[in-house]
Amino acid sequence: MKKICVVTGSRAEYGLLRWVLEGIKNSKLLDLQIIVTGMHLLPEFGSTVNSIVKDGFNINKKIEMLLSSDKPVGITKSMGLGLIGFAEALNELMPDLLLVLGDRFEILAAVNAAYLARIPIAHIHGGESTAGAIDEAIRHSITKMSHIHFVASRTYKNRVIQLGEHPNTVFNVGGLGIDNFIKLNLLDKNSLEKAIQFKLKNINLLITFHPVTLENNTSKNQMNELLHALADLKDTGLIFTMPNADTESKVLFQMIHDFVKKNTNAKVFSSLGQLRYLSCIKYVDAVIGNSSSGLIEVPYLKKPTINIGDRQKGRLKADSVIDCKPISLSINKAIKKALSNNFKLQIKDSINPYGNGGGSEKIVKIIEGYNLNDILKKNFFDISQ
Repeated sequence: MKKICVVTGSRAEYGLLRWVLEGIKNSKLLDLQIIVTGMHLLPEFGSTVNSIVKDGFNINKKIEMLLSSDKPVGITKSMGLGLIGFAEALNELMPDLLLVLGDRFEILAAVNAAYLARIPIAHIHGGESTAGAIDEAIRHSITKMSHIHFVASRTYKNRVIQLGEHPNTVFNVGGLGIDNFIKLNLLDKNSLEKAIQFKLKNINLLITFHPVTLENNTSKNQMNELLHALADLKDTGLIFTMPNADTESKVLFQMIHDFVKKNTNAKVFSSLGQLRYLSCIKYVDAVIGNSSSGLIEVPYLKKPTINIGDRQKGRLKADSVIDCKPISLSINKAIKKALSNNFKLQIKDSINPYGNGGGSEKIVKIIEGYNLNDILKKNFFDISQ
């Protein structure tokens, strides 16, 4: 059996990997190993490691690497701790393949350790572009160190090939988040209200706003503009999920908590978990912020997404996504458009560029049949030839 080691460091990433993990676990050809790190292990982010265990998965290694700092030097030191931890864990587990998703610095540390240990790497959701975040360069760096690529669209497949990866190693499987809508039984409205202890109003918004990590000291101002726009919506239910552990994230935490204390129509969660989060998407009128979920998953339910600023600049977008500037006037205008009957009718037939699901099964099947022998040496694929 092939030993497949999967790394997860955040709630969002685990949500995308959930059914891949399930498929590997149930495979007669694969042996699942799981390394948990990053935000999963911290109480301020909901200790989401418990959700992984609750879902029935055995965790082989826990790597505590995040320092209590949202400054560049602290995050760099966290990567150093991660590199040490992953080196030791991979040396003990000796997997045949390391499987990772996305573009966070925790994943870069894992991939660096695996690459130096001569362990083949498979990467999910490569080829995408997010011009406003450090994730952009991290994602492409992981692509260049990876040997198998699972991408979410034909456009992203072409981009990975453009980076010099051989077409035979790049597989278009679609966006993984869509599988959650297909496989999970979402909560009904009453059950959701009980689960989140919040009474939904006639109009509701789900808000997730992360720092724009390639901009210097803009996070506080942009969050202030967002909260200023939301403060006018007294009769609207506002459900916040906390930002990731990125540069300048701590000030956003405090601002959200202060806002919720002053506004009885608002509630904040360090982590909703996949079931409650996706159920919220089903019952809210729009999703607002700058999370990739608003572009990849939300369009599947034909729900409006208000995408603020440049963090997700460059990603493929459905017609249900409204881009706006990180200023209150522009945000208010976008909210008004998203809630209009005309826009809701307009997006009923919108097409999600990330597909209609099934990506998790495709990944497992491809890995089961993939020959992992002698794949470490890669030739640069020149598209001009």
